Amino acid sequence: MTNTMKAAVWHKARDLRVEAVEIPTLKDPHQVKVKVAACGICGSDLHEYSAGPIFIPVEEPHPLSQQRAPIIMGHEFAGEVVEVGERVTRVKPGDRVAIEPILSPNKDGQYLMERYNLTPLLGFHGLSGGGGGFAEYTVVGEHMVHPLPDSLSYEQGALVEPAAVGLHAVRQSSLKAGDNAVVFGAGPIGLVIIEALKAAGASRIVAVELSAARRHKAADLGAWVVDPREQDAVEQVHALTHGGADFAFEVTGIPAVLNQAINATHAGGETVIVSIWETEAAFQPNDLVIKERTMKGIIAYRHIYPAVIALMEQGYFRAEDLITARIALKDIVDQGFEVLLNDKSHIKIMVEP
Repeated sequence: MTNTMKAAVWHKARDLRVEAVEIPTLKDPHQVKVKVAACGICGSDLHEYSAGPIFIPVEEPHPLSQQRAPIIMGHEFAGEVVEVGERVTRVKPGDRVAIEPILSPNKDGQYLMERYNLTPLLGFHGLSGGGGGFAEYTVVGEHMVHPLPDSLSYEQGALVEPAAVGLHAVRQSSLKAGDNAVVFGAGPIGLVIIEALKAAGASRIVAVELSAARRHKAADLGAWVVDPREQDAVEQVHALTHGGADFAFEVTGIPAVLNQAINATHAGGETVIVSIWETEAAFQPNDLVIKERTMKGIIAYRHIYPAVIALMEQGYFRAEDLITARIALKDIVDQGFEVLLNDKSHIKIMVEP
């Protein structure tokens, strides 16, 4: 039996290679070995491929994974447990699991911090070393695995990670049932924020998006849509929400859009920044001060996978609404990353090892 497997390994920007690597083994009694069934390509993966490194450690090894580039990518994934360490109690071989890929200080199968996503050592399995989901197998800590109910497919399991970002963003806002909201950017994360807003009881949701295909997706999910090339986005949001949105979610990472998001809210409104930024952004503080608006950021998620899985069982975050292509691992560069860079009609491309 061979001890190698295929994996997509990041060497540098625009240099992602599918190559043979050693199959990982358990090195800790609280570790779990997973046979990957499905792994989505994330927007942050795309940033690393086109303009990285951002999260990927290059000069120094990541303090938790003890690895640096070249590293295996892929952090939105689900699979089957094939082996467990002697102290693992949460899962057993044969269990179907979704992986929470956050690297944060942990001990004895548990994260040490209550708000573990805010550690200065924050990293991600599949971005910061230690293995990844664009591979046949990977090894993770027991604290990173969440059982999947039989009613949910492995593809749904791979969507738990991006859906967790959307649900965390909405739960960290002050939104209450009956409030309205605008989402700037209807890519994968924007769409799961729309779903999370629906689950939270938002009365009206507006999506501002350049791509016609993504506007159609947002409309299919129940949002009112705005094309910022055809209309003044801020004026249109004020019109559709009868005076300005209660909440704005910024999911583009584009400086001009941040200003639109702030000004699309009414006096006292709140803007939540969800995107990861490659550049600095300028805004006029008086846009916050004079209208007593607030602005906050969120990173990833915490303590939320079970809630996402429960909502999926109720029909939220459906794979059929979000997955636009399925490809083999060997085709991940040409049919995955390069396609996503050049075709904004895609939402989520799912990779099957």
